[in-house]
Amino acid sequence: MSSINVVLCNCPAEQAEPLARALVEQRLAACVNLLPGVTSLYRWEGSVRADAEVTLLIKTASDRVEALREGILALHPHTVPEFVVLRVDGTASLPAYLEWVINETRPND
Repeated sequence: MSSINVVLCNCPAEQAEPLARALVEQRLAACVNLLPGVTSLYRWEGSVRADAEVTLLIKTASDRVEALREGILALHPHTVPEFVVLRVDGTASLPAYLEWVINETRPND
């Protein structure tokens, strides 16, 4: 069986749901969880900033990660969006869930 990944991405609150919906509609993600209420503190262009954001937990097939990255770069409002890929332990995970993620991220050709 193929493997899946969870990708972390933060986004301004007003743009999080449209971004997540586009990723699912384009079959780049099987599911995106939106975790509101995140405050991101970071250094950007020489100053420390604090922004209210939503964390997106994006589930995708491993072979769709590159397409997902391209999709986020095209849709995300930041010039350098967070894109952190976490590997999922396929042997410890529920096989039916892994299969569902893989099936839902197959492109419609």
